[in-house]
Amino acid sequence: MSGHSKWSQIKHKKAHTDAKKGRAFTKIVKEISVAARFGGGDPNGNPRLRTAIEKAKEVNMPHDNIKKAIMKGTGELPGVSYEEIVYEGYGPGGVAMLIEVMTDNKNRTVPEIRHMMSKNGGSLGETGCVSWIFDKKGYILVNKAKASEDSVMSAALDAGAEDMKNDPQEDNYEIITAPEVLNDVKAALEKANIPIESAEVTMLPKNYVALEGKAAEQMLRLMDALEDHEDVQNVYANFDIPDEVAEKAGK
Repeated sequence: MSGHSKWSQIKHKKAHTDAKKGRAFTKIVKEISVAARFGGGDPNGNPRLRTAIEKAKEVNMPHDNIKKAIMKGTGELPGVSYEEIVYEGYGPGGVAMLIEVMTDNKNRTVPEIRHMMSKNGGSLGETGCVSWIFDKKGYILVNKAKASEDSVMSAALDAGAEDMKNDPQEDNYEIITAPEVLNDVKAALEKANIPIESAEVTMLPKNYVALEGKAAEQMLRLMDALEDHEDVQNVYANFDIPDEVAEKAGK
C-alpha cells in the first residue's frame, strides 16, 4: 500500500457498511452538530458543515436527521454538547498517529483509547509529538479506469487543486487541494462527468513508515478498533504496508 490511497478506499467502503449498523450516522450527526455550532446552520457560508452534509448524503442519511442535527448545533433543538480533542501517539513500528475525537465524557473516552492503543502495540504521546508530520489537505480519489489522466488533471487544476499524483501501483489518481477549495474541485470534476471514489478533508503525512508482517496486521487492527469507537471521528497515520495486507483489511 503506497501512501494514503488504499486506506482512504477502505475507510470509504467501511463508512457505507457502518451506515447500515448506525455507526456512521452517529459520527456524522456529531460532526454536523459541531460544525453548525461553531460556523452557523447555513452550509453555503459554512464549508465544514457543507462537507459534513455531503458525507451524510453519501451514506443515505435521511434529510430529517440532517436537519435535526443542524438545529441541535445551532441551539434550536436541545442537544448534547461535544468536546473536540485530538490525541497524538504512536502505533506499531513507531507509526505516527492523530486521533480526532468528539465526546461528551472525556473521562470515559481517554482510558478507552489508551487501552486500545496499548493492546495493539501503540501508545498515546504528548501534544505536539507527531502533529508536525501531517498537513491538513483536501483529498480526492478518482478511479483510473473511469477517466483519463488529462481530463482529471485539467478539471482539477483549473478549479484550484494544488497537485495530482498518478502512482503506477495504485488504481486511483490522487488529487490534493487546500481544505477550503475541496468542494470547488469536487464540483468541477462532477461537472466534467468524472466520477469520484471519495473526497474528504484529511491529514496527509509528510513521510511514511514501512511495516510488514505482524506489525502491519497489528497496525490495521488498531486502526479498525479506533474507528469503530463511537467517539472517534477520524484516525490518521503514516504507515506504508504491503498491498495484500491492505486488501485483506478491506474485505
